Amino acid sequence: MSATDTGAGIPEEQRERIFEEFQQVGAPASRNKGTGLGLAIAKRIVELHGGRIWVHSTIGKGSTFFFTLPIRAEQTARKT
Repeated sequence: MSATDTGAGIPEEQRERIFEEFQQVGAPASRNKGTGLGLAIAKRIVELHGGRIWVHSTIGKGSTFFFTLPIRAEQTARKT
């Protein structure tokens, strides 16, 4: 799965930091009025399910966030 935005982009050296709690990147005037928790929460949920989340970004063009979740075939025994 992926989600894309057309924002300012994220510098490569800050891409891991955006997944930490209360972190935002960019100039203070250009930041959204968020808490910096959204991506940290998303990462935690994805990782708790055994998945992975990452970002590809181009300065001036935007970012695409990707995540994967494993498919687990679970069998349940039914009593009849």
